[in-house]
Amino acid sequence: MEGHYSKVLNYLEAMRFHYGNDALFVCGYEAGCLEFTLYRDLTAHNVKCVILAPTTMAVPAGKKRIKTDKWDAELIARCLAHHDYSEVHVPTEKDEQIKEFIRMRDDHRLALKKVKQQTLSFCLRHGFQYDGTKNYWTQAHINWLRTLKLDGVDQETLDEYLLTYDDLTSKLDRIEKRIEELAEAEEYKENVHKLECFLGVKTITALSVIVETGDFKRFASAPQYAAFLGLVPGEDSSGGDQTRLPITKAGNRHLRTLLVEAAQCYGRGQIGFKSKTLAARQTGNPPAVIAYADKANERLRRKYYRMTLKNGKKSNVAKTAVARELACFLWGMMTENYA
Repeated sequence: MEGHYSKVLNYLEAMRFHYGNDALFVCGYEAGCLEFTLYRDLTAHNVKCVILAPTTMAVPAGKKRIKTDKWDAELIARCLAHHDYSEVHVPTEKDEQIKEFIRMRDDHRLALKKVKQQTLSFCLRHGFQYDGTKNYWTQAHINWLRTLKLDGVDQETLDEYLLTYDDLTSKLDRIEKRIEELAEAEEYKENVHKLECFLGVKTITALSVIVETGDFKRFASAPQYAAFLGLVPGEDSSGGDQTRLPITKAGNRHLRTLLVEAAQCYGRGQIGFKSKTLAARQTGNPPAVIAYADKANERLRRKYYRMTLKNGKKSNVAKTAVARELACFLWGMMTENYA
């Protein structure tokens, strides 16, 4: 239902006039732009409310889903009556606040990436191409950009691009330091340090996994957690035939992206090698935690190299497969299934 929660309360009062004060009312809405605000407002007024995961809502056979308010309301009512849905996990207010903060950081990362592309394109259009090293945005490359001399307003354009780059870079540094501070809070610190034992999982990724997932034990198995992230392959089955499809992507896109990025690290370095940086991150954790992470790191490196070098799979396919298995190991770590 749209609008302020007071409208829902007024409607329920009118219904109680007809059905009596002992009637139990259940409100529900699809997960979307309202997030958890309406849920918390109604719960605070002792109204039972559930948030339905859209991908789990059972559509009646023979009917196509049409996005209209009337059709949606009918479908939600039917799902609530027959329990043909899965509820969305409602995080704590602090988890939600940190989640929003980290996602804001990612928005700034995207803005910085776009400014970098725009700056390089601008220079190329005006005949300037950096040939100092093969990598852009190193300190040498930035110094080269600052020495360029253009005519008229073009110089002002380049200066503005570089000012935006400097502003976003300093802002990201400040935001990431704040995230490091948030990760040291009592309720997050231990679990963040556990997750940092995995290759490619640093503080920001670890904290994101914790606040975006909430209670890991609500997933009965590791594959269920991978499905929550949309990292499991789809399937097209007919009779005895089974056709594997690409991953469903029907899940938490933010975490899925972070784990695929983390999976890139498994395509670098020797199997069994542990860098000093990773060893430092693991320091202070129980031996069982470190041993479990080391086993996962070696297994996932082997998996990446086997898929790309032996089986000829594309790098992106291998990274996605590694990300899926990494998600399973994360679930095992957080539920203490170290076997």
